[in-house]
Amino acid sequence: MKLRFYKTMWGWQGTWAGAAELAVKAGFSGLEGPLPREPSKAAQVLADYPLDWIAEISTTGYAVPEPGAGPDEHLAVLRREVERALPLRPRHITSMAGNDLWPVNQSVDFFGQVVEIAKEYGVRICCETHRGRSLFHPRVTMEVIRQLPELVLTADFSHWCSVCERLVLDDHPEFLAECLGRVKHLHARVGYDQGAQVPDPRLPLYDGPVQSHLRWWTEVLRCQQAAGENEATLTPEFGPDGYQQIEAGSGQPWGDLWEINCFMATLISKHWDLQ
Repeated sequence: MKLRFYKTMWGWQGTWAGAAELAVKAGFSGLEGPLPREPSKAAQVLADYPLDWIAEISTTGYAVPEPGAGPDEHLAVLRREVERALPLRPRHITSMAGNDLWPVNQSVDFFGQVVEIAKEYGVRICCETHRGRSLFHPRVTMEVIRQLPELVLTADFSHWCSVCERLVLDDHPEFLAECLGRVKHLHARVGYDQGAQVPDPRLPLYDGPVQSHLRWWTEVLRCQQAAGENEATLTPEFGPDGYQQIEAGSGQPWGDLWEINCFMATLISKHWDLQ
């Protein structure tokens, strides 16, 4: 099974063409991010290089949902953004969806309608395991997916490490086992007990969390391969906005995010080749 890596547009300040050049040089297969301000120019960039695009949709707000927005508002945003994204022919859509404050039954109803929207538009919508959103915690996620056999996931296990303040899938492998068949896209960021992003995965200090995440991702990839998948999509997603640590005195960021994301892609590829 071939691993296809995507460059995250999170925190990228340059042009789509600039991002595409970096992606191609690194051997990445595409870009992942929200619908650009100038879709026609972005579509031309994707065609020129050529590269895939994974659309990112937040149902109200960005990482954190808008306070007070109910399921109907979230669904309206999702439908609108799916319709806007489709002309760019996304490989699939990854969505930070719902709200962590909703009761489980409300989230189940919401995601049931997400599944129906995906069917209606003929596109795969992978719902992300993200803090602040309905799938913020492994146990809550299990309660939701048990009731919705067709719901598929973007797995970002780093968030669960942060929420649970431990490498939770090492302690509770049953959660990983139960969601394996649902994961159709991976966000390859390494979390640890005190955050959703280790300061630098290249440092020996963080080898424990890195090795745990590699094991978890490998289990996902093995499951996809056993199901007959020929390709898997992964986005190394170390990013800014409070995730990246900074030097307290100078305010300078710790490490170059693109270098770190390329390091992660290489590390995952080597690890997979050894399996």
